[in-house]
Amino acid sequence: MKRLLSFAIGLLGIVAFVFLWHLATIGNERTDIPGPLLVLDGIVELLQQGVLQRNVVASLFRVAWGFVLAVVIGVPLGLIMARRQFANRSVDPLVQILRPISPIAWLPISTLLFGGITFWDPADISAIFLIFLSSFFPIVTATRAAVRSIEPKYLLSAQNFDVHGLDAVRWVVLPGALPQILTGLRLALGISWVVVVAAEMLGVASGLGFQVNDARNNLRYDLVIAAMVMIGLIGLGIDRAMLAVDDAVLRRRGMVRR
Repeated sequence: MKRLLSFAIGLLGIVAFVFLWHLATIGNERTDIPGPLLVLDGIVELLQQGVLQRNVVASLFRVAWGFVLAVVIGVPLGLIMARRQFANRSVDPLVQILRPISPIAWLPISTLLFGGITFWDPADISAIFLIFLSSFFPIVTATRAAVRSIEPKYLLSAQNFDVHGLDAVRWVVLPGALPQILTGLRLALGISWVVVVAAEMLGVASGLGFQVNDARNNLRYDLVIAAMVMIGLIGLGIDRAMLAVDDAVLRRRGMVRR
């Protein structure tokens, strides 16, 4: 009952926003800021042409690659930095220097790095690289903080039972840090979705970001907002799916989110 009430309240907010949007745009054309009905027509048009489906798949493909690579590299690195002082002191300054740089600022560099690649579309690789950067630093930071937040008594208890090295990581460190790591992954995935749209507006010829840019160049603002609506809806879906996965993993381990 509580979930149903929460859903109804959230839906009420969306309905109120759409209604006010409709009132504010009555009489506007497609070349002005269009109302919700024109935007809905635009979504239907893109679906009928097959354009929307192709662009959604292209964006999700790039996010999946960049995010997975960031997880595979970032989580182990964060664990090592939290567990080994030498690694932390040697790597952390570089991380803190690179972390504030906007991923979009790397676009010219990524073009130089991957422009000569022939076995894959260089624009795709550049976008994946930017998504990787946007996810990598939050994941490393969150993982290191999560491991450091584990109470020392648990690590001391493991040592008393002669649990060291990888066994300690498997049975003590990862379970203790898991809730915060999962939260970090969820936030990083949301950042990735934002960055892929920006990257596609600048450097590739497909994806939802490209759809926004292309529609703007053709003065089809109904299609611009249609793409924006899809970006928001898919972002919401990604966040809820990640939250469900997080909760399922924690429940399986008999844990609850703090």
